[in-house]
Amino acid sequence: MEIINLREEYIKLGQALKAAGYVEDGVEAKIEITSGNVLVNGEVDTRRGRKLYDGDVVTFNGKQIQIKK
Repeated sequence: MEIINLREEYIKLGQALKAAGYVEDGVEAKIEITSGNVLVNGEVDTRRGRKLYDGDVVTFNGKQIQIKK
């Protein structure tokens, strides 16, 4: 599980995928998210700008990202 420590109050979903190294750039993040390939807290979320806060868990291709403050 990848852990992303927040510097701000939140991080956007597309940015989290890039920060974890799961996608190369914003375009790839957008494609994966809008295609329904990303789960946030166990549910599909197709919003690239979805704000992630402390405690959120993102799942992509069987890998997880934990958001921590």
